[in-house]
Parts: sequence; C-alpha cells; structure tokens
Amino acid sequence: MTLISDPSRTLDDPTQAVALVLDHELDAESVAKLRKLATDYGKRVVLVAGELDEERLNLVIEARISSVVWRHQATPARLVKAIEATARNEGDMPGDLLHRLLAHLERQAQGTVLSTVATGRPTGRELNVLELVSHGLGTKEIAEKLSYSERTIKGILHDAMTRLHLRNRAHAVAYAIREGYL
Repeated sequence: MTLISDPSRTLDDPTQAVALVLDHELDAESVAKLRKLATDYGKRVVLVAGELDEERLNLVIEARISSVVWRHQATPARLVKAIEATARNEGDMPGDLLHRLLAHLERQAQGTVLSTVATGRPTGRELNVLELVSHGLGTKEIAEKLSYSERTIKGILHDAMTRLHLRNRAHAVAYAIREGYL
C-alpha cells in the first residue's frame, strides 16, 4: 500500500482531507490502514486499485471507501476528478464497479447473497479474529487491533459460528486449531 498524502497535515484546503492510496493487493492489513486513515486522521480516501474481486470489494465497502480509480485509468485528470469529488464528500467509482456494487446490494437486500467460502472453511477475516480470540483478547481489544467496530467483530464471530455449527468462542478456536487453520 502506498499513501500519497501526509495524514498528519491539516490545511484549510478541503482536498487536504483526502488521502490518495495506491494498493495492488488489497488485504486485511491494508484495509485496517485505510480505516485508520479515515478514523484517526479524518481522511477521505481515493483508492487506486488493480482489480477488486468480490471479497476485496466487500473489504472496500467495510472500510467506507467511496472513491475508486482503476490503476489502468489513473491519469492525472482522472485522479484530480476523484480527489475533488471525494473532497466534496461524494463518491467516484468506475461504472463497472458501481454496477457490481449495486448488484451485490440488491442480492443482499433480497437475502440471496451466496457465500463465496465453503461451508466448513473459515474466511481469512474470521481466522484473523479467531487467532486473536485464541490469544485471550476480548471483543473490544480485537476491534481496536483490527480497526473494526465491536459490533463487526461480534458479527464476524456469529457468522462463523453459525455457518460452521459451533457453540461458542472456545469451540470455534478449538475447531480452527484442530483443522489446522491456526
């Protein structure tokens, strides 16, 4: 992840509230950093990305990124347009990504979002949370460490336990260890 902005710098210029981030391989750690930019530094983020599959699109949504520019379309004029829109607290996304996002939201509203993860395998995000649970961290500590809300951590654990038919956190950690995920 490459940040093109000084997050500690604040000026009267509203575009200074915008961080331009280049990230080819968006992962959980990158998303945590993106969230930190938004929460700790009050930045709005323009993400320049190579490609976003469904899992990464979900991470972008969770990080509350409203402006995305495809790397191959990142001309100076295109970046300025995205930064200005973001500074006005508007979103700016490529049409194909917006279409995928709207289709995803429509499926979610209809309750037909299908999991892209096999029923018996925890997601990477679930494993990150379960690993911290196995170290004895509570919900609040996990949320702070991963830059999620406590509600999100509870939701991740609930979804994993429901999908994997586990009774509680201890059972979930034992399952992950027994299956070799942790």
